[in-house]
Amino acid sequence: MANVTLDATARVETGKGAARKIRQAGNIPSVIYGHGREPQSLTTNARETERLIKSIAVSSTVIELNIDGKTARTLIREIQRHPFKRSILHIDFQELVAGETVSVKCPIVYIGTPEGVRLEGGILDQIMHELHIQVDPASIPNHIDVDISGVKLGKSLHVADLKLPAGIKVLDDATATVCVVQPPKVQEEKADGAAEPELIRKPKPDDK
Repeated sequence: MANVTLDATARVETGKGAARKIRQAGNIPSVIYGHGREPQSLTTNARETERLIKSIAVSSTVIELNIDGKTARTLIREIQRHPFKRSILHIDFQELVAGETVSVKCPIVYIGTPEGVRLEGGILDQIMHELHIQVDPASIPNHIDVDISGVKLGKSLHVADLKLPAGIKVLDDATATVCVVQPPKVQEEKADGAAEPELIRKPKPDDK
C-alpha cells in the first residue's frame, strides 16, 4: 500500500467568492468527509498538491493529510479541474476508517509474455488497465499483478480467471475481458503471376 503526506489547513469561508480568493493565493479549496464526521472545508498548497498528484496512482494511494497538526488517512474521491487550463479547482478527500472497506480502482501490472505471443507470433491486446476492487483501507495494494504467461493464441483472460490476494473483492463484471492474444496480422500479398499495371502516357515529341 502506497502512503504519502500532504499538509492542509482548515478554513471557515465557503462559497464561490471564497474559493476564488483561495485560488488566487496559490491554494486549492477542498473538503474532507467520511463516516462519523461532518464535512470539513480545507485548503492545500496548489504547487505541492499538483506535484503530489502527478507522482501517485490517485485512485488507490492513501494520503495522510496533516490538518493543523492532526493527521487523517484519506483517499482522493474527486478532482475538479478547469476545463481549459486544467488547473485543479477543488478536491474531495474521503477519510478512511479501519475495519470499513472502501472501493478503489487499482492499476493492473501484466506479468510475463503470453504463450501465444512467444510461440505463435500473436499480439497481446490489454483491454483493462485497472480493476475496481473493494478492500480494507489497510490492505489497499499498489497494483494488481496479472500473470499472462499461459494465455494461448486466440484465447483471453477474464476477471473471473484472476487470482487475487485474500480480502480483495472485485467489483467489475466477472465476465469482462482483461486481455486477449490476437492472431498475427498477415499482410496481403499480390497473387502469383499477376501482371504489373501498364503505365500509359502520351509520347513526347522528342521520344525516339
